[in-house]
Amino acid sequence: MAAAGTLSTTGRRRRVVPLLGPAFVAAIAYVDPGNVAANLTAGARYGFLLVWVLVVANAMAVLVQYQSAKLGLVTGRTLPELVGQRLRRPARLAFWGQAEVVAAATDLAEVIGGAIALRLLFGTPLLLGGVIVGCVSMVLLAVQNHFGQRHFEAVVVALLSVITIGFVAGLVVNPPAPGEVASGLVPRFAGTDSLLLATSMLGATVMPHAIYVHSALTRDRHGSVAARDGYVHLVRASRWDVLGALGVAGAVNIAMLLLAASSLRGVPGTGTIEGAHAAVVSNLGPAIGLVFAIGLLASGLASTSVGCYAGAAIMQGLVHRQIPLLLRRLITMIPALALLALGADPTWALVISQVILSFGIPFALVPLLRLTGDRDLMGHAVNRRVTGWAMTAVVLLVTMLNLALIALTLTGT
Repeated sequence: MAAAGTLSTTGRRRRVVPLLGPAFVAAIAYVDPGNVAANLTAGARYGFLLVWVLVVANAMAVLVQYQSAKLGLVTGRTLPELVGQRLRRPARLAFWGQAEVVAAATDLAEVIGGAIALRLLFGTPLLLGGVIVGCVSMVLLAVQNHFGQRHFEAVVVALLSVITIGFVAGLVVNPPAPGEVASGLVPRFAGTDSLLLATSMLGATVMPHAIYVHSALTRDRHGSVAARDGYVHLVRASRWDVLGALGVAGAVNIAMLLLAASSLRGVPGTGTIEGAHAAVVSNLGPAIGLVFAIGLLASGLASTSVGCYAGAAIMQGLVHRQIPLLLRRLITMIPALALLALGADPTWALVISQVILSFGIPFALVPLLRLTGDRDLMGHAVNRRVTGWAMTAVVLLVTMLNLALIALTLTGT
């Protein structure tokens, strides 16, 4: 009986493993340079205070990304398409406008982060580095265009592996004390600035464009499963896909904060990524600093490609227009390159971009909640009551956090 059980488990793995991949592409959005800026800043300023924010945000991300994946599988349509079908033209255009602002903020973080990495590695000027990152991302998008989604997924997963090594290596050299990490699991803030960072971390962890694109990734990989056999198997495989991918992304995010809290707190200059890198080199050695910079570069290259993919899905679904991915890549590079040319502080631009993303989350979550709770649309895959309550709690938490941020910022407390 034991042997039969083992064979059965092995057989299930063989059926599930080839179906994995879409969530790992979406997960790249959760380890982009905006995450690096927000998490390092939080750890360097407040130590372990905001660990709980990442834990909560990652749990929310698992729930949300699975709902998006399930929506694409069951309906054979993307979240932007379904939203666009239910809105009149003025509302649809307004919704598209805010989604494009979110996409622009995403691209800002990714191009600037990659440019910073190139300066750390080779001394490349930031503006030239931004151009290089944009050009290399075009090559990655060409892989998707010419070789198909599975090859694109393979490249992205390889980059995710580099990112993971890059940001976890420092903890191996200087692991934090377990008691200090545990203290960060108690929910609390320390004034307006910590709330701003928490909102930034939330925006960098629960990514609006990742919510939109995941439904497109699963739809493009598997098509609709509502009218064919294998429905339960594919949905279950998607669940494992999300758990594995977001588990890796969550571990990387927490590792960034723990690295800053244990090795960079109180060190002068750690308010910027370059300063944090210099502190890493000083405290942990040049080898760890090199791995850190390579991880940051991989993060920028992979995430800017996925962000462009997401922007195309948003435009196609909401305004029924499609422009070539490479042309879109050229257009969306402009704001980031303009900021670099003007000499804006790149790390603070990354943090603010994540705050903008946080304000875009409810616009993605509310439609996702309503659509996955629609029995006529979802059939047997409709959300159970507990899942609906959990999704509602996520929407309310994000909204309240953003309102609190506005109130505290205006009052200056």
